[in-house]
Amino acid sequence: MLNKPVLVESLIVFIIVLCVHAVVWDRYSWCSVALAIQAFYVQFKWDRLLQLGGAVFQFRTSANSGLLPASMVIPLLGIAMKERCKSAGIVYFERYGIVVASTGMLVALFLSVIAVGITKPVPTNTCILTGVAGSIIIYTMKHSLTVSEVIEVLEVLLIFVYLSMILLYLLPRCFTPGEALLVLGGISFVLNQLIKRSLNVIEGRGDPIDFFLLVAVVGVILLGLFFTVLFIFMDSGTWISSLFFHMMTAVLGLGVIMPWLYRLIQRNPLFWLLQFLFQTQTRVYLLVYWTFLAASACGIVFYQNAKRSSESKKHQASTITRKYFHFIVVATYVPGLIYDRQLLYVAAVLCLAVFIFLEYIRYFRIKPFGQTLRHLLSLFLDERDSGPLILTHIYLLLGMSLPVWLFPRACAPKGILSGAGALVPYAGVLAVGVGDTIASVFGSTMGEIKWPGTKKTFEGTMTAIFAQIIAVALILIFDSSVNLNSSYAWILASVSLVSLLEAYTTQIDNLLLPLYLQIMFM
Repeated sequence: MLNKPVLVESLIVFIIVLCVHAVVWDRYSWCSVALAIQAFYVQFKWDRLLQLGGAVFQFRTSANSGLLPASMVIPLLGIAMKERCKSAGIVYFERYGIVVASTGMLVALFLSVIAVGITKPVPTNTCILTGVAGSIIIYTMKHSLTVSEVIEVLEVLLIFVYLSMILLYLLPRCFTPGEALLVLGGISFVLNQLIKRSLNVIEGRGDPIDFFLLVAVVGVILLGLFFTVLFIFMDSGTWISSLFFHMMTAVLGLGVIMPWLYRLIQRNPLFWLLQFLFQTQTRVYLLVYWTFLAASACGIVFYQNAKRSSESKKHQASTITRKYFHFIVVATYVPGLIYDRQLLYVAAVLCLAVFIFLEYIRYFRIKPFGQTLRHLLSLFLDERDSGPLILTHIYLLLGMSLPVWLFPRACAPKGILSGAGALVPYAGVLAVGVGDTIASVFGSTMGEIKWPGTKKTFEGTMTAIFAQIIAVALILIFDSSVNLNSSYAWILASVSLVSLLEAYTTQIDNLLLPLYLQIMFM
């Protein structure tokens, strides 16, 4: 029997795909439509495998596979980047947009082939659809990509395959297939770009802050893999293991990550970072303000844990309590977007590295703070944290930061896009910080009419749309760089579609919603 919420979620994704390609219809549009149709069929095979426990790895069981919404994100981002850079006349990034779209399609096809291959009996119709979609995509790639671009696509696909085998084995129940596609696909792109730029550093292409993002992400991932292998052979909870953890972190940081970054930016990374952070008085004010907000967030964690009484050990923080952190993140990002986006870019990278490092300390029970972090964060767990890692706060940070990191600065005159594209950096703030927060708060307190097949309410969704429109109006007032050029109908449609997707998706909305809103704005 077909799942009605999944059907509605798929319909919303199809509408978004058609909206994007209604604006720009070319040879890649056929590929996107074919990919969407085959992903729609294959995701039901994945759902059946998850229900029967027949999947190769252990995935998160509290949600459906999410293959269709995840499969379309990377291809649509690539196509949107291609069109933006084509209109700006930046050929290098136009070609890279094609590479991103092609790679996203092949990675999604790879997951589909796995599902079809392990389904018994073999689904004949789905196999035919997957074969037709694959043929269309490969034929288009053959007539669109150069030999070097084909090699780059295959490199990312190979990295994705190996990362999937390693991380999905080490981290059971942390992802759905769709979330694994997004997270591991993103890491694969980052790792491939870092290798490529490290080998061609003489060309001098790229901004130091881009290199900083690449090295930071790859560095913390390699750090985690190293300690995961190490602690197979020794108990991570002892003082000797904890001392070794901190010593090896310093060795890897100063002996590998810092020299790698030095090679890329051709200057001392620490001196560059300090100079960058304190370059202007505005940056100093922002750093002080963000420090205050970080202290406030820590205060909320300590206060909520202090309220936990001995007779309610299983007490969990309410939805409204968890949304306090969304309000704090909005208060963090909005001033950065208005006054200094480059500082926000670097600060978000640093914050991501710190969050992941603290999660390593919690997961491995590294003394002296590992057990304390386990106790403090257990209060804020929900059904999505069913694996060994707690990822919801990292997803929140990623959802707010990805539109800033993925903003095509090179393809925007003076770093600003016109029309709805001017709101691209605000996609995380609007979708997660405003829309998702307001929907949860008003839906849980005042909502009565539920969307069919879900726990989400009609009142919550409508309030979220209204709140995002008000937020767009406030952005127009306070950010003089935003010029929408009468694209209000497109903005309203984008916000409405993404809000409906929030009501029906069972994937990590903090990660999925900002990406779809960014695609629509671009």
